[in-house]
Amino acid sequence: MHQYRIQGGIPIRGTVRASGNKNAALPCIAAALLTDEPVILRNIPEIEDTGVMLLILQALGAEVERLAEHDWRITAKTIAASDIPAELSRKIRASILFAGPLVARTGKAIMPPPGGDVIGRRRVDTHFLALQELGARITVDGPFAFTANKLAGADIFLDETSVTATENAVMAAVLAEGHTTITNAASEPHVQDLCNMLVGMGAKISGIGSNILQIEGVKKLHSTDFTIGPDFMEIGSYIGLAAATRGSITITGVNPRDMRPLRVAFGKLGIRWTIEGDKLSVALGQEMKVNTDLGGMIPKIDDSPWPGFPPDLTSIMTVVATQVEGTVLIFEKMFESRMFFVDKLISMGARITLCDPHRAVVSGPSTLHGDHLVSPDVRAGMAMVIAALCAHGESTISNVYQIERGYEHLVEKLQSLGAQIERVELD
Repeated sequence: MHQYRIQGGIPIRGTVRASGNKNAALPCIAAALLTDEPVILRNIPEIEDTGVMLLILQALGAEVERLAEHDWRITAKTIAASDIPAELSRKIRASILFAGPLVARTGKAIMPPPGGDVIGRRRVDTHFLALQELGARITVDGPFAFTANKLAGADIFLDETSVTATENAVMAAVLAEGHTTITNAASEPHVQDLCNMLVGMGAKISGIGSNILQIEGVKKLHSTDFTIGPDFMEIGSYIGLAAATRGSITITGVNPRDMRPLRVAFGKLGIRWTIEGDKLSVALGQEMKVNTDLGGMIPKIDDSPWPGFPPDLTSIMTVVATQVEGTVLIFEKMFESRMFFVDKLISMGARITLCDPHRAVVSGPSTLHGDHLVSPDVRAGMAMVIAALCAHGESTISNVYQIERGYEHLVEKLQSLGAQIERVELD
């Protein structure tokens, strides 16, 4: 068990490089099961979740070899088992991403219900509906069991724009017989990364980046060498950190196209940046003032499926808003427990009214004071780190395992920016 010990009130300054997109790496690792030839994946972030996914691959019989930092070769020449170990499946929600590849490759997948963040009800019904449309039979008495004699293309309408359900459907459909249409598909950059990786393996997918995907099934996929894109969730977190601590930062390895929804939301809080090539810079002296809507109305920052503002950053925006002059409504539509972490921000001195499980009104700027905090999930945990770094005095954060599931070398990166943070082991 570890915790973070943080001394706040120090502006961060410096340069960091964006890590690989966690939410792209996880399905791409699972997709390596779709071929018996070697798959090389580059720019894989070194975080807990990717480590668990690689362990699951090994448990299924795949050979996993580290080529260099962030680069891995995966060879699933044979798949020795279709049962995902319970102790690994329960660690991360992304374990369900093995359902599509295993059913497509072996006709069978068995796994306990997946684990992951406790941020409210996270339904898996859409996964089941999509795979059933393709011909899979599913039982949920005890472990989830997916079986299929043969997958066949289908016209699938997803009942929600689920990222992981879209990814599972795509991975199953690329080896299904015939044509598949997936409507109301998720189109986030990580979904696009998965689709582009599969195309590099010989899959036939069109409509990438839209909410309608057309897939022509093929009999076999081959090897590929694919590089994961940058993690715009991490980038958004560091932008928020720089602004909240009244510091500055340069982030390299950025994809400018990913930043457009973030620019709109941060702009409502008076936060701007410049981009040159793949380099994003947040300068000192940000306005840090809420830009009201027409007529002086209180603006809102709300999440929605891509290309809307990503829900994973609403926790970050809530903390940043505590340091901005004015009032803003944060509206997190997708997960009914994600906003409950604000009680800790209130105990630190933040002026926040939690209207209901989805909406919080934040008025700032507020002077925050150090406190003992417990991370409930990846993004709220990072939000607490930002709050601690802009607070007066010392804070401690427990359950940092949750934070490190999504942020690569977080302590080392923050220390390189001048943050007073250390990771200490508890007795």
